[in-house]
Amino acid sequence: MPDPDFIFPDWPAPAGVRAAVTTRGGGVSGGPFASFNLASHVGDDPAAVAANRARLRAALGLPAEPLWLAQVHGAEVARFAGGGEPPRADAAVATAPGEVCVVMVADCLPVIFATRDGGAVGVAHAGWRGLAAGVLERTLGALDRPAGEVMAWLGPCIGPRAFEVGEEVRQAFVGADPAAARRFAPNPRGRWWADLAGLARDSLAAAGVTNIHDGGGCTYEDPARFFSYRRDGVTGRFAALVWRS
Repeated sequence: MPDPDFIFPDWPAPAGVRAAVTTRGGGVSGGPFASFNLASHVGDDPAAVAANRARLRAALGLPAEPLWLAQVHGAEVARFAGGGEPPRADAAVATAPGEVCVVMVADCLPVIFATRDGGAVGVAHAGWRGLAAGVLERTLGALDRPAGEVMAWLGPCIGPRAFEVGEEVRQAFVGADPAAARRFAPNPRGRWWADLAGLARDSLAAAGVTNIHDGGGCTYEDPARFFSYRRDGVTGRFAALVWRS
């Protein structure tokens, strides 16, 4: 069985900050979840998910089990606490070594954060609802550093040639900031192509983050490497992780 396939951010993170994004290769799941699905809520065999999570920990040498979230497309940010149910949140931050933050995605944008001094890290699950609700701004606030001391890396997500939305989505952004109109392009069906990563970049810049790095890659257009809910409906989830060693 091949080893899991990872994307490692190309960004100037300080020493001791580790980050990775999984892809769909190198796991044990079958069918629409083939093969490295890490989500327990999508209908996959629980034993396969558990095996994939064990492979994740081993392949990356994780210092602890990640803080798996119950994601709801909102703007809540979780902090580490011992035991209990997965927190209902779409972002997580950590300040102690060995705490592994993670979000799962399959078209939505994963955004990984680190402070310039390496003292705090975080990750956010940024779909359009989360972006409009301020999940990136809330994550920045939870890092408790001036925005100018934070760097961000934007991972693979559904691209602007594939993310079709209605007028209500466009208005959720343009109504709050008319300049967001540049992130939407009309399509032949009377709807809009939306640039999710561009909207996130604008939100970060408006919050004062200037150190922004783009990992690129369209999940919808790359079925060999990425799960995509928009493309497949029933599918797995890949993960974005960050921690301090």
